[in-house]
Amino acid sequence: MNALNVAVQEEIRAAAAEAAEREDVRAVVVYGGEKVFAAGADIKEMADMSYTDMVRRSGALQSSLSSVARIPKPVVAAVTGYALGGGCELALCADVRIAADNAKLGQPEILLGIIPGAGGTQRLSRLVGAAKAKDLVFTGRFVSAAEALRIGLVDKVVPLGPV
Repeated sequence: MNALNVAVQEEIRAAAAEAAEREDVRAVVVYGGEKVFAAGADIKEMADMSYTDMVRRSGALQSSLSSVARIPKPVVAAVTGYALGGGCELALCADVRIAADNAKLGQPEILLGIIPGAGGTQRLSRLVGAAKAKDLVFTGRFVSAAEALRIGLVDKVVPLGPV
């Protein structure tokens, strides 16, 4: 499910730094696989964390995703399947989001009693406007690729095809 656990967060940070530095890299495509872009934070990992641990890790998660947003080259999120919570926030860090027609995006953290902690409240509202962002954050509902396109969450929807 491409859970954004501590190890994956650090791998994202390292990959973003490498992509930013390498002259032979002209653009970056963030892709999680055909079935899941990224399902968000690793809930199993979070279950054993204290409040203080979670606050500390949320800052690290936010900075790892922000490292993607700071890549000084075009960044494309190729979203297939689920992009939820931190996964949606990762897609929001890209310059362009292209979704397969099977994509489902959302910020379901409210259903766990928490709010998006990796920049989703800010980046989402800048992209789709405050009203649509509040709808997604307050309800925790998922949107289809078609609805994501209508509200401006993704830039293009394409048929899912062989990779």
